[in-house]
Amino acid sequence: MTAASGGPGDWLRPKRADIAAEQILDAAARLFVERGVTNTGMGDVAKAAGCSRATLYRYFPNRQALRIAFVHREARRVGAAVAEQAREIADPGERIVAVMLASLREVRADPTLIAWFTAGDAGIANEIGQSSEVIEAIAAGLLPPTADPDRFRLARWLARVIMSLLTAPGRDEADERVMLEHFVAPVVVGAFAN
Repeated sequence: MTAASGGPGDWLRPKRADIAAEQILDAAARLFVERGVTNTGMGDVAKAAGCSRATLYRYFPNRQALRIAFVHREARRVGAAVAEQAREIADPGERIVAVMLASLREVRADPTLIAWFTAGDAGIANEIGQSSEVIEAIAAGLLPPTADPDRFRLARWLARVIMSLLTAPGRDEADERVMLEHFVAPVVVGAFAN
């Protein structure tokens, strides 16, 4: 038997539900760019994904669940890319600046992500970002190692700084770098020095 026929190797194949959910999220991503996050309805997503509304609701019970799943998927992807870029940076101050600038670049370079930070949709992104344990955990994972119990609180604050710069950017990356070096890095380094 082959993996395709349900034989012993079948467990290596992604679950059908995972594939369907990914296809739905991909369709939603295209619509977020075309129409905006706020203006994308569940019926629109079902049609773009080529499934019925009933199928869509089987995977995502409402618009908020769909949005959260999309944000979490993309946050994991961005977090992995940023972690790879900052892997070799040992200095905590340099690392936090590099991580934050890389996060901004990753989001700004992706039309499906920057769409969340337009005037009409930034509130949704901020709401999800501020209540997301996934984003908090990713941000904490990008911080220097520590046993500090406030690590997640600091990670939540850094996520807010990133979202702030996405909705109200500096003049350019150099301007944002200076802000991060002067105002954010000292707080982070100080938090881990204690």
